[in-house]
Amino acid sequence: MEREEFAWLNQIMDMMEAHFGRDVELVLHDLKKDYTQTIIDIRNGGITGRKIGDGGDNLGLGVIRGTEKNGNKFNYLNYTEDGKTLKSSTLFLRDKTGKPVYALAINEDVTQMWKFEQYLKEKNQSGREADHIVRDVNKLLEDSMEEAQRQIGKSYRAMDKMDKQAYIKFLDERGIFLISKSTQRVCEALQIAKCTLYNYLDLVRKEDED
Repeated sequence: MEREEFAWLNQIMDMMEAHFGRDVELVLHDLKKDYTQTIIDIRNGGITGRKIGDGGDNLGLGVIRGTEKNGNKFNYLNYTEDGKTLKSSTLFLRDKTGKPVYALAINEDVTQMWKFEQYLKEKNQSGREADHIVRDVNKLLEDSMEEAQRQIGKSYRAMDKMDKQAYIKFLDERGIFLISKSTQRVCEALQIAKCTLYNYLDLVRKEDED
């Protein structure tokens, strides 16, 4: 069945590649795989520098984690590490139980058009929320940890128990603990044992349920 699914998804990718041309990157993620290796098909991957076997982004993590209830986003802005501006759309394909199993993303390189529009308007008035596409999921982990620390406003050494729980809650809501070896990396940063991390996770998740 999985081969049949891939076959018709591959046909869709072929059609879109022929239609949109080389300035549009098409990415197919298999969300059943390890999140560091979800990309099973990609066209014009040079736009973001990604390839088959690379991982997903924050949006996918949120959908798998359940903090993004729908996840489908159309016509939003993304930025690559090398400064490109992309107009993106992402569609999550679900099984009969509602579990996300595939994600199809379209990333159009609109860098030059966007610069010209900014020049005409003198500022960006799109109002759309922007994200960043990264090539390496490990960098996504490190960037999220840095952002969590900025939110707390303290060095790791200065964080008390409540700070660490808030830090873990921030990462958990982003789905960061779905990334392989993320718990080990966070434990090292916070200087806590894995059992402590799991206890904190239980506490912050129960708070959300309440």
